[in-house]
Amino acid sequence: MIDALFGSKTRVKLLHLFLNNPGKSFYVREITRLIDEQINSVRRELSNMMNVGIVSSENTDNKLYYEVNQRYEHYVPLRAIFADQHVEAVLDVSQAANWHDLIAQLDGVRLVVTAGVLVPGSASSIDLLVVGDTPAPKVTKAIKAIEKIEGRELNYSVLDYDEFYYRLSVRDKFITEILNGKYSILVDTDNMLNSHK
Repeated sequence: MIDALFGSKTRVKLLHLFLNNPGKSFYVREITRLIDEQINSVRRELSNMMNVGIVSSENTDNKLYYEVNQRYEHYVPLRAIFADQHVEAVLDVSQAANWHDLIAQLDGVRLVVTAGVLVPGSASSIDLLVVGDTPAPKVTKAIKAIEKIEGRELNYSVLDYDEFYYRLSVRDKFITEILNGKYSILVDTDNMLNSHK
């Protein structure tokens, strides 16, 4: 049934393989063994999936490796369909509140900006910017929990307040790229971003 919806059983098997192994890459012959399909069919579907953007490739040791693109805009809904464990495609209000509370309640957090895959329409390579004097292990633990909720790895950056304020005042390229695109402010205790528009 799902084969008809997605066009081919090879594509369905590939989606199942990749979406159950985010962050893991496979080479073509390995894939053919794992999903028990013909190499030509696998190559054709990999090419189609690369054109769409759900799969990316990298050449290592004279082998072309493929893996799921976790930054693909429909990654979360596809993962909800194909992943073995249940993953929420859309966070409900209580989860979103917990997600925001999780990061906002960290000691010393003064600014939290979301962008990238966390904000529809954002082209930023950074998904989460945390500014404050929060111990790094606490931030890392919170990010891991958020990644679990989101079902994908996030690109994040943690800056102390003074560094962020300096970089904002000199219009640092890294900060400017985030703030010139689409973003959302979760926390801004000192109203830093509104005062520098």
